[in-house]
Amino acid sequence: MTLAPPRFPPYPVRGVCVLHQRQNCAPHFAGVTVDFEPAAEGFVFETAPGLTVRYEPAGDLPRFFAAAAAGIEEQLRLPGHGIVVAVRAVLRAARADAFGSHELAFRVAGHLAARQALERTAAARTGAGPAGPGGC
Repeated sequence: MTLAPPRFPPYPVRGVCVLHQRQNCAPHFAGVTVDFEPAAEGFVFETAPGLTVRYEPAGDLPRFFAAAAAGIEEQLRLPGHGIVVAVRAVLRAARADAFGSHELAFRVAGHLAARQALERTAAARTGAGPAGPGGC
């Protein structure tokens, strides 16, 4: 009998907070707080109602949020995790900066948020205790 891979997330993982900053000639800055909730199947990304971010031009924000969603999904679908993706990811908060925020920074922040959520659930499965808080 072959066991089916576990579904992710097995339970809600709330408040996954990541602050991605890199200072160099091409700076990165993106902050996200994401809730990961079990879903029937697949990957669904939403922004919380009323989410506001102080950033100009505000027209860039939908692209940043889409990049964060892409980063989350890419990380979760890596074959090495051995999971079935059945998640609703809800962006609860975001931070952006005029000099370092761009799509790549948010994509990396999405990768890091998904990795942190995976670590939290893996720690609970192995009894190692919860993973530490994020960098927000």
